[in-house]
Amino acid sequence: MLIFWRALGLFVLTAVAEIVGCYLPFLWLRGGRSPFLLVPAAVSLGVFAWLLTLHPTGASRTYAAYGGVYIAVALLWLWFVEGERPSAWDVTGAVVALIGMAIIVLAPRR
Repeated sequence: MLIFWRALGLFVLTAVAEIVGCYLPFLWLRGGRSPFLLVPAAVSLGVFAWLLTLHPTGASRTYAAYGGVYIAVALLWLWFVEGERPSAWDVTGAVVALIGMAIIVLAPRR
């Protein structure tokens, strides 16, 4: 079970790094903010890529499991940063995705 919690923690950090790395250019391109936001965005995307390398399983399995956590963290970002409360359908989809992540992470391996 420790593997699950470690993976979940890494996935949450990874998702935040990816979202920040994509949100900052969005603020520049669509929000009229400073192009200097691209500097921390690039750093954040570098951290995102590095965090993905810390997982003990292969890259494809890691990306597949990470997707579930990314969905949930993106909806939390939507709520707390962008101020839009996720719908019941959003939450249901995130729960299904997190169940999928748990199945992938906790599956018995040889």
